Amino acid sequence: MPDQPMSDQPLPWRTQPGLLRPGQSSNESIHTLLGDFLRDRHGRHLVQGSAALLPERAINAGWGQSPPLEKVIRSNADLERLLEQPWLYRQAICILEPANHVGENSRGEGVRASLNVACLAQGIADCDSILFPLWEAEPLDPERLLAVLSGSLAVVVEGGHPSVKDPDSFHGCRMGHDALLQLCEQLLLSRANRSAPGVFICLGHQLVAQAHVRLIQRATACLLEQASLILESTPHLLDGLLQACETIVKVGENLEVVKNGQLVARGWHHPHFAVALNETAEVGHCELLHYDHPGPHPSPHFSELLVTHNLTSEIHNGIIEHSITYEKDLNIVMFHSDEVNEEAVLFANWAYRTLHNRIAPARKPLAVSPLSWLLSLPSAVEILCSTISQGAICTEVAATCINYTDFETQRVRRSFSCQFHPELLSDLRTFDCSGMPSYSTLKRDDGVRLLMRILHEAVHD
Repeated sequence: MPDQPMSDQPLPWRTQPGLLRPGQSSNESIHTLLGDFLRDRHGRHLVQGSAALLPERAINAGWGQSPPLEKVIRSNADLERLLEQPWLYRQAICILEPANHVGENSRGEGVRASLNVACLAQGIADCDSILFPLWEAEPLDPERLLAVLSGSLAVVVEGGHPSVKDPDSFHGCRMGHDALLQLCEQLLLSRANRSAPGVFICLGHQLVAQAHVRLIQRATACLLEQASLILESTPHLLDGLLQACETIVKVGENLEVVKNGQLVARGWHHPHFAVALNETAEVGHCELLHYDHPGPHPSPHFSELLVTHNLTSEIHNGIIEHSITYEKDLNIVMFHSDEVNEEAVLFANWAYRTLHNRIAPARKPLAVSPLSWLLSLPSAVEILCSTISQGAICTEVAATCINYTDFETQRVRRSFSCQFHPELLSDLRTFDCSGMPSYSTLKRDDGVRLLMRILHEAVHD
């Protein structure tokens, strides 16, 4: 049963950010506390006794009962109430739940991992969280929802037990398969200057992979249909852009997805092009290692996609790669049976880079046209790492970095996605069931450190 307030009256919300230091939490203090947490694996919290300051009874009661988990947005009235107090979300993490849990652990517990994200952010950095349980909430006004999400500190799209490759598996969720994909597309396009970075976990990682493909399909279709009118006075720009779109469509329609030598999908319209069943379900600890493609591929364009990805990796080498290099034997908790296909991400990276390079010289007329949204597309998406178990690669696309290169300043903004659950410890339990771990335990956990590193780096892009 979902957590509900004890009465029909709206639950009182804290009116100032922060719980460990009520009313004193700020973006600067959050960033400082995250940085201090990452500095070593043994230091004490700057706020003494911080983990013990999280009220055990509130954590055990779950979402929507009392601070720090009181802010749950289930209706447009809740959303409007939040918009009237913008200081509450500008220094908070917004957590989107596609489903009521991410799966069942060995104890038979439905794992509502969003609670761990909120407790970790609060206990480590005194950062508040706001939950959007999309699976049970009434349809939320999209403009108001995006205003809150983009204005927050970060947006975490959690995992869930449905499958992206099976729309029927979302039956019973009030926000279904297509609506979730549309929301992920909007989140991808909303990563503007001073906007919230996205962190897409497990099912969120799979949803955003499918959203990449859908955005590229829409972008190329719109350009092929409308660019001639917008760029008629600059035929040299128009011809190059149309040729690029035609090439992207051709590659997208013919690219093959192959696993263990078997054809899984052909072309970007196949339901398993972006997400397919993993060869081996991964549950529990797996080791991360740098992504590397081991050999040949049957699709003729695959080599070009791989070379383009290698260029992206050289330009945008970032925090997860550094963590793997400097925090040796990085072990992360996996909890999934589907995975994102590397062919789809390699294709998305190549297509984004191709479009970005062709849009750049044509950006001024496009910026004042109905296609201005194209300037908000990512400029690249990089595969950051893979998982290995018993000497074999299990998940090729264990995490990605979604890059946005500003056309005018060339500054890069980032969002991240990961197949693993950095918010879960090895017992695959939520803190309302297992109890809040000590600060020293969190300092030593690879997954928690990686989640905090992502937040630390992304929120100041």
